[in-house]
Amino acid sequence: MYFHDLEGIFAVTLSLLIPIVAIICGVITSINKKKNETELRKALIENHTDPESIKLLVEEQQEKSNKFIMLRWGCVLLGAGLGAAISGWAGTDPDNLYFWLPIVAGMGLGMLISFIIETKMTKDEKNQDLTEQP
Repeated sequence: MYFHDLEGIFAVTLSLLIPIVAIICGVITSINKKKNETELRKALIENHTDPESIKLLVEEQQEKSNKFIMLRWGCVLLGAGLGAAISGWAGTDPDNLYFWLPIVAGMGLGMLISFIIETKMTKDEKNQDLTEQP
């Protein structure tokens, strides 16, 4: 048995272990989070903290929904596609570094454009909220 025979087995084994390890780490993190929350509640109750303070400290923070995630991904993928088109039109070989540079530059340009759009939209929303308040 040669090393290149073991290489395939090693690759398959690692590719199967990655999701298993990720799931185990996620479960451990979730268990530790619940354990810490329980200990915090017990400590607050033992110290005779008033209920309003407990409610503020223990209340789960709602995650901010990122409403610009689709815009960001769209701009990045559009930039990558344009970079790939430029590389294809230039006729560069995919093994060459110059094939990948326009793709990476297009993705960076897409991220920059999405940042500018997000900033303008957020500013407009804040201005609109300020004008609506009495």
